[in-house]
Amino acid sequence: MADSDFPGWHGTTIIGVKKGGQVVIAGDGQVSLGQTVIKGTARKVRRLSPGGFEVVAGFAGSTADAFTLLERLEAKLEATPGQLARASVELAKDWRTDKYLQKLEAMLIVTDGKDLLVITGAGDVLEPEHNVAAIGSGGNFALAAARAMMDSDKPAETVAREAMAIAADICVYTNGNLTVEEISGQ
Repeated sequence: MADSDFPGWHGTTIIGVKKGGQVVIAGDGQVSLGQTVIKGTARKVRRLSPGGFEVVAGFAGSTADAFTLLERLEAKLEATPGQLARASVELAKDWRTDKYLQKLEAMLIVTDGKDLLVITGAGDVLEPEHNVAAIGSGGNFALAAARAMMDSDKPAETVAREAMAIAADICVYTNGNLTVEEISGQ
């Protein structure tokens, strides 16, 4: 099978919601290869604690690539304790300029409870508008659903869970098996 014939891995929706002093990152558990669900219980949201500084990260894309990026992010956070934005920019710079990292196919949503950021391989570190960020196959569905709920009295976790449920109903590459991590604003 030629590389161009490979169906590719799909099946991730990650959302970050910042509301009421809380930040929640939620991710579904589905991994698909072409039209086949390979796994329904993947854990795509992780809690990192480099040097005692707590960060929650969710990833979309190739798992091995995402873990490489998470390791690099941890190293950047250890070098710049308590400075998530600076560590994220340093990671994005490396990702954009390092020939090895340039081949990585993943995206990250990260938070320290204060900042909510999306990090991409294009060298972007984005702070989302409206305090909601979403990536992956069903990201646009989850983003739209969450934005519609942001003016409600629902807490961040409820917004994230309900937005993910809507995305799972629409996107065939997203399921309802969620990993949810919450961190308080600092």
